[in-house]
Amino acid sequence: MPWYNGDYPPSYKNKPVKVRNKAVEIANALLAEGMPEGVAIATGLKRARETFSNKNANKSRKKPLSTKRSRAKSDDEDSHV
Repeated sequence: MPWYNGDYPPSYKNKPVKVRNKAVEIANALLAEGMPEGVAIATGLKRARETFSNKNANKSRKKPLSTKRSRAKSDDEDSHV
């Protein structure tokens, strides 16, 4: 049974909206490929969590813009001396 517009499996109920929506999208795609409903639900949620945990990990690895700018200023100041 595909899920749409706020209709989602009970196990998705207390998840953040963006994770829930991504999980529904993934689970629906898996159902369309013929995967059993229970497996599609679990796999959709797992992959959605991975998607957002990877995005958050990538964001935390990036250096803040202010650090890059301050380094650029320091380099410019040194070249004027």
